[in-house]
Amino acid sequence: MAQTNYTVENLEPTLPLHPIMDEWEQVQTGLKQGFMFYVMDDNGMILSTNQKFLERSEWTPKRVLGKSLWQLLPDEEPSRQKAHQIMMHLERGQVWQGSLEKCTKSGGSYWVQLLAVPVVDENKHLVHCYFIEEEITDKKMMQSKLEEAAYTDIETGLLSRYRMEELMKEHITRRIEFTYVLLSIDKFYTLKELMNEQHEETLLHEFTNLLKKYFPDSIIGRLGRNEFAVLTPLSDWYIQGFSDFLKSNPIYIERKAVALTVSGSMTRYPDDQKTIHHIIEAAHNSLQRVRQQGGNLITTLPKDAHSKLSRRVEIEKELLVALDQQNLEVVYLPIFDSASKQVSCFEALVRWESDVLGSVSPEELIPIAEQTGLINDIGAFVLEKSCLQAAEWHQKGYDIKVNVNLSVREFHDKNMVRVIMQLLKQTGCPANRLQIEITEKFALEAEAEKRIIEQMHALQREGVRFVLDDFGTGYASLRYLQILPIESLKIDRSFIQMMSGNDKVLRLIKGMVSLGHSLQIKVIAEGIESEQQAKQLQTIGCDGLQGFHMSMPLKKGELERFLAHE
Repeated sequence: MAQTNYTVENLEPTLPLHPIMDEWEQVQTGLKQGFMFYVMDDNGMILSTNQKFLERSEWTPKRVLGKSLWQLLPDEEPSRQKAHQIMMHLERGQVWQGSLEKCTKSGGSYWVQLLAVPVVDENKHLVHCYFIEEEITDKKMMQSKLEEAAYTDIETGLLSRYRMEELMKEHITRRIEFTYVLLSIDKFYTLKELMNEQHEETLLHEFTNLLKKYFPDSIIGRLGRNEFAVLTPLSDWYIQGFSDFLKSNPIYIERKAVALTVSGSMTRYPDDQKTIHHIIEAAHNSLQRVRQQGGNLITTLPKDAHSKLSRRVEIEKELLVALDQQNLEVVYLPIFDSASKQVSCFEALVRWESDVLGSVSPEELIPIAEQTGLINDIGAFVLEKSCLQAAEWHQKGYDIKVNVNLSVREFHDKNMVRVIMQLLKQTGCPANRLQIEITEKFALEAEAEKRIIEQMHALQREGVRFVLDDFGTGYASLRYLQILPIESLKIDRSFIQMMSGNDKVLRLIKGMVSLGHSLQIKVIAEGIESEQQAKQLQTIGCDGLQGFHMSMPLKKGELERFLAHE
């Protein structure tokens, strides 16, 4: 194509003459004043520029004409590929926009936000194209500094936690095998107390150098004050040798040797775990075990522990979905009055049949829910369903209460009384039909927190009752029986299972019943599995009986039929 030399001032738009021509000229003037502006032909050769472009690029009008887009960019493969990409878009009649690194005539670098607009003829062939640029060098430099700060630990120069996780994701995506090594300096805070700030910096600097020396071809990062991580292809025996390496290479501070030891864990991808979440969880779990054993050891979790951990993480993930979609189920285990043999209340229990995990037992579910804080969500779910069920019984004329297990974590919320009373009102459940079961751990914590005691008494005044669950398995203090509004206690199933043929346990149970009655507290025995146990507990004086011998937990659809046969 023949090259035409002209400037932006004599460019004519490819539109028919029209009154909006004056507006087009104003737009051109605005573009020339506010942006770098140039025109290229269909081969990517400059035909025309404005003064703002010339000033920033350091080119003269005579020298820049005929230069290609490639000559305006750094002489590097990524830049050449970017130029090719831009021209391919334009040749297809497509607009291209994005950030682009450019270079001046003298070789300096600057960044622009580019809008490249193609002009095509009636056959859709590229005729020429407009390039409109705004400089963003300062923004790019700030972004680069922020990325550097995000990627690098300033104190040691090692990679940051964020960057380490990014690299782990890249390795997993590319299926590159590695071992994730998590290391913690033993007794770090004791050492810190013995040092001044400069000594601490020296210690960290020297420890960093030792890590780099021992793991020369590995990725090393700093996760916390005294926690470090290594991504390495090296074998377990070599990684474990880092402990001996530290003994042979003590750190000297003011000519005094400081012998460091580390607690460490190794998690292999993909042999041990296959996702970043599982890898990190396993590493911290293993590190915690090492610390509990006294430290100065680098080890890995056994295979069965990895399997349990993987399931635990999956349960945690799927539980979020189950709570969101209300896929949990509430079942009801009856408690019988010893005198009347009639059902006096039902204990609400959560059950979960997961499409992904299968049946998840309460023994699995509840500890995980407590550790993750999801126990509050489960408690709220069970409480709402139970109040609705109790309201239904009340409307049908059944004098039956519902027992709901709540954790002390939920009562740390200062609005718990208001939340429960609002729920009772919304569901139409009378307050005297709700009984809250608490554990001895709950009772002990409540004893020490005035606010929790006040909330419990406030609920009691409204008619809500409290039941002490698993009595006898927790703490020796019985003071909470005096200061907390407990109206019933449940003897733990472990005592019931051992009572047959064991006079000592039988006497212990009799003592629990006598203690409860002396404080005007009803006593319920749970975990009853035989007729003999039921009769013995009736004879001893238990007020209520609960267990699979009398009934298994009932689903909502089974309750009506069960009560009809009562």
